[in-house]
Amino acid sequence: MGLGSANNERNVSVSNFSKNKLARLVEALGVLLTAAFVTAGAAAAAPSVDETEFTSLGFKTLVATTKVQQDWVRGLQPGKIRAVQRTGKKFFIYPDASNNRIYVGGPAEYESYRKLHPEQQSTQDLAKTESAYRAKQATAMSAATARDLSDPFLGASWADLGW
Repeated sequence: MGLGSANNERNVSVSNFSKNKLARLVEALGVLLTAAFVTAGAAAAAPSVDETEFTSLGFKTLVATTKVQQDWVRGLQPGKIRAVQRTGKKFFIYPDASNNRIYVGGPAEYESYRKLHPEQQSTQDLAKTESAYRAKQATAMSAATARDLSDPFLGASWADLGW
């Protein structure tokens, strides 16, 4: 009786272990599937591109033909215009990753786009405000550096040193 009960206990503990392992596996699969659905939903939520709007504003269409170009287009943030500078000129790029292309325009085309979409100006105004703040801080730091370089004791006198 002692030998049979030991085998039963071992079978019960092995089956409990297998059930726990199976439960963990099912839970991990559930988490992975949830993450996949969320990612797919985010990708599907990218705004659709109105090709006629960009072309009517003067943007040019460039198609990504090589693998490197296609990867670069897919890496751009969807639904946002990105400013880039090439050969000293400023360009504005709007990606259309689903069709492996980008719309490229200059400052005049971008200004026309901004007039049609004033809701996007708030982020640009914020960027200008941040840039002005950085310029103000840079000016203050330059003045402080000039002051410090002109005074070798940084405002301290011999009396402050206890001599």
